[in-house]
Amino acid sequence: MTTSSSVSLLGGRAWRAMLALGLAVLLSACGFHLRGTNGSFMLPFATMHISLPDSSPLAIDLKRYIRAVGSTEIVDTKDAADAEFEVINDPEKNRTKTILTLGSSGQVSQYQLGYSIVFRVTDKAGNQLLGPTTISLVRPINFNSAQLLAQETEEAGLYRDMRNDMVQQIMRRLAAIKPVLPAMSVAPLAPVTPVTPAVPAEQK
Repeated sequence: MTTSSSVSLLGGRAWRAMLALGLAVLLSACGFHLRGTNGSFMLPFATMHISLPDSSPLAIDLKRYIRAVGSTEIVDTKDAADAEFEVINDPEKNRTKTILTLGSSGQVSQYQLGYSIVFRVTDKAGNQLLGPTTISLVRPINFNSAQLLAQETEEAGLYRDMRNDMVQQIMRRLAAIKPVLPAMSVAPLAPVTPVTPAVPAEQK
């Protein structure tokens, strides 16, 4: 009885392993890139430039994440980059705060915070690897006029949470990019000398 149970358990594990492998192959065939072994998204280019000011909170977080992955180097100019992360609408300039609900007295009881970005990715040749892409995030926040300082702290924390979420979503989209052509990173070993065909001698 014990031997039979062990064989059944082993068979169940083997079946689950085969199912997981099949699922991974299916996702890969659909263009879905699995995360790296450290839970990070691996990017398909060696170097990248991010067109955001160095002081931008999103740029700081995005660069830190990419450097932590370790497979892509952040460079200072787009001419030296295999990929250009071009920001069309800066999320720090697109923050919104709109009224979500009103209380019984007509005063605001809840706001909705918004944080969005529009970006695209191009390669060295100007090919568009990823067309204009929009990521929009919202978070509700309760409002209490008697606790303004606490409200400001909570609001800053929610924007920080949205920024972290946005970095994850950006990385997911970058990891799914398939470059048009692989860049040639090394020069030929030696120049190729053209061979001149021999001219046949005239027959006498």
